[in-house]
Amino acid sequence: MVRLCAKIVAETDLYETDKEVQNLIDWVCLSEQIKENNNTIRNLTGEYKKIEPDCREGVRAQLERMKELCKGRNNLYEKQNDLKGQKYKIEKSLER
Repeated sequence: MVRLCAKIVAETDLYETDKEVQNLIDWVCLSEQIKENNNTIRNLTGEYKKIEPDCREGVRAQLERMKELCKGRNNLYEKQNDLKGQKYKIEKSLER
């Protein structure tokens, strides 16, 4: 779907001339970004769960890695909320 959007943007002027096309393409791109971020969040959470038992034994390096994972995950959660807000605005404008 993203490839189709890229082709529309590259080979036509619809993105610039048709607000509905622009909103639809933006919606697809935001949806893909949200999906990718969710996959990354799941991977980070999975890695965190693998490391957690060893951290209980006092392994300092793994604790530091857990902090990095949590920070990265939290940053992605914030980004997800921003993307979802943008997507919501686009959806509302498409309803008009």
